[in-house]
Amino acid sequence: MTPAEIPLKAPSAAPVATSATEVTRSDVEQVERALIDASTRVPVLMFYTSAVAWLVIGTILAAYTSFKMHMPDLFGDVAFLTWGRVRPAHMNSMIYGWASMAGIGTAIWLMARLCRTTLRRPLLLVAGAAFWNVGVLVGLGGILAGHSTGHQWLEFPPYAAIILFVAYTLVVSWAVLMFQHRREGHIYITQWYLIGAFLWFPWLYGAAQIMMWVTPLQGVMQAAMAWWYANNIMFLWLGSIALGTAYYMIPKVIGRPVYSYHLAAIGFWTYALFSSWTGMQRLVDGPFPAWMVTASIAASILTIIPVATVGLNHHMTMRGNFGLMRYSPTLRFTIFGAIAYTVFSALGILLSLRSVASYTQFTQASVAYTHLGTYAFFTMTMFGAMYYIVPRLVGREWRNAGLIKLHFWSSAYGVGLMVLMLFVGGVMQGQDLNNTALPFTESTQTILAYLRGRSLSGMLLMIAHLIFAFHFGMMLFGLGRTATVPTFLNPQQDEAAQKSL
Repeated sequence: MTPAEIPLKAPSAAPVATSATEVTRSDVEQVERALIDASTRVPVLMFYTSAVAWLVIGTILAAYTSFKMHMPDLFGDVAFLTWGRVRPAHMNSMIYGWASMAGIGTAIWLMARLCRTTLRRPLLLVAGAAFWNVGVLVGLGGILAGHSTGHQWLEFPPYAAIILFVAYTLVVSWAVLMFQHRREGHIYITQWYLIGAFLWFPWLYGAAQIMMWVTPLQGVMQAAMAWWYANNIMFLWLGSIALGTAYYMIPKVIGRPVYSYHLAAIGFWTYALFSSWTGMQRLVDGPFPAWMVTASIAASILTIIPVATVGLNHHMTMRGNFGLMRYSPTLRFTIFGAIAYTVFSALGILLSLRSVASYTQFTQASVAYTHLGTYAFFTMTMFGAMYYIVPRLVGREWRNAGLIKLHFWSSAYGVGLMVLMLFVGGVMQGQDLNNTALPFTESTQTILAYLRGRSLSGMLLMIAHLIFAFHFGMMLFGLGRTATVPTFLNPQQDEAAQKSL
């Protein structure tokens, strides 16, 4: 039984026939959900297990990368351990290994639940997961071997990109089949975001690969393509999955519908329109047509519309239920991610302004922005979804509430400290870089203290990820709790508190 399914109040008196009908309908829906969950068990757990494995690998690479920033001589004579190879290996393992696989796993479960039909063609997803793992593994090997393309988040060599594209073709074929065979009825806002993400990714990845290898762009236009891709893979791929997940998890846990479907629709279409134009604001003062950069800056500013509508919708949906965050791990992680989305977008608007970009575009502030989006927004939302979905797949509840709380606070403090250190250090670094009287070598000394703080935050995140991986492994091996209620973060104070969940 989930928090949303625990009665909010005692059932009122009703005729016996009506009660029997309601019980029967509830039983049928419960059996239907159980059959859907059973059909998604193997592919979703395959994607989740792979994602957690890549999360651990990416975290180890991240820790090494962080220390290399202030200890450059560390294994400096080993070619594949140089910063220029390990850093893109870390980012790609997190984007394509952890984030994409966790997002696809979550999307599979959500699509099956919302389409209200058992999984069709599960072998497509199993094969897709296998090919995706091979693609990421081959890609990381290519990067460490020195075959990187040099473009951010596109560093995989072409032979690895082909494998990833085959894997994604299998996944998106399943998504189209699932949506086509959905049970007739209302199309939920979560489905809009998920279908959008499934259609946008091949457009982004395919277009970028064509512009790099088939009909390669020349000169500075390669940089424009790379930044367009990097920003849109964050917004239209990962961001769409995270927002769709939040739109499902928040109402589901608190047991009430989304505040406004019309606001949700406005948020979706403005998000799709304006986010797709962003990316080239990173090229302020570069050798590019002025209209190109200006249009991207304007689009970044206009993203305030979907941010405001999504934030308002989530807040009004949660109104009167914020106290449930004390008990529900799903709600706590998801709300953190939803708030981070607002902060992430606001920071993106700030960094896109020409007056600000002149100080920050070549500093660690842009790295802080990336971590705020990929981790505080997307990753925290995925953690919340996994805390909700995994028990329904394995038939057991999470073993220990203390481990969940330690995971949350290590993640929250870790990413918060990292963003703070990188942003403040980046601003200081930008001021020194713009000081013509200061030698460049001295300006690099300013950031060292903040980079050491970043390494400390990385240790907190490593603790969080190892705890989550351990807890997730216990669930896979059947060591979770056998219970009829979820694993609450805190003990129930009284009967009224339990009923409110």
